[in-house]
Amino acid sequence: MTGKKTTPSWFSIGMDAWSLATESQMVIAMRLGKLAMGGPAAAIEAERMVSEKVIAQLDLGMKLASGDLGTTPGQIMSGSIRHFAKDVTANRKRLAQ
Repeated sequence: MTGKKTTPSWFSIGMDAWSLATESQMVIAMRLGKLAMGGPAAAIEAERMVSEKVIAQLDLGMKLASGDLGTTPGQIMSGSIRHFAKDVTANRKRLAQ
């Protein structure tokens, strides 16, 4: 392995983006249900949601600035989708319990 990043196809990027959007909608629905129930659990979830978003955006900015996402538009898009997908998947699994 040379360590060189390959550029994914735009079709692949589109499918990954579609998958992320679908899973994100599931997480949003589960979070809305938790927030609608109110109470301490809702407050904790709201705080967690906001802090996760801030941290994810700052982390993505650092990855972009350092070149960790790649150098081509396709690599950057694919890397950005992967960056957010891991957190979305973790949240979906956590909220589904």
